[in-house]
Amino acid sequence: MDTLISRSDGREDGEEWTENYERLPGGAGISIILESTTREGAGPRLHRHPYAETFIIRRGSATFTVGSGADARHVVGRAGQILVVPAGTPHCFRTGPDGYEAVHIHANDEFVTEWLE
Repeated sequence: MDTLISRSDGREDGEEWTENYERLPGGAGISIILESTTREGAGPRLHRHPYAETFIIRRGSATFTVGSGADARHVVGRAGQILVVPAGTPHCFRTGPDGYEAVHIHANDEFVTEWLE
């Protein structure tokens, strides 16, 4: 079984890499979203997962909404920070003025998303 995954676009660097990975080899038990954008204000609408999601922010920033209604918190995550959203917690984000690059790790071998908006 091959456990090395290369970029589907053939580039041989880690820059501007946007791709989704599920059912990773080797029994990893996670799925990954690689996000890279220079656009301000980009991001998914409010949603939740039945497992934790970890955001490793490599470049730029994003304003995360964690929770909903009166319990919602707004957290600005910046390059060099890690944000963990617990299982079942509604969340969304909007990218900052300098763009955003991050690795989103889903603690499940495939994406399970309930869209709330």
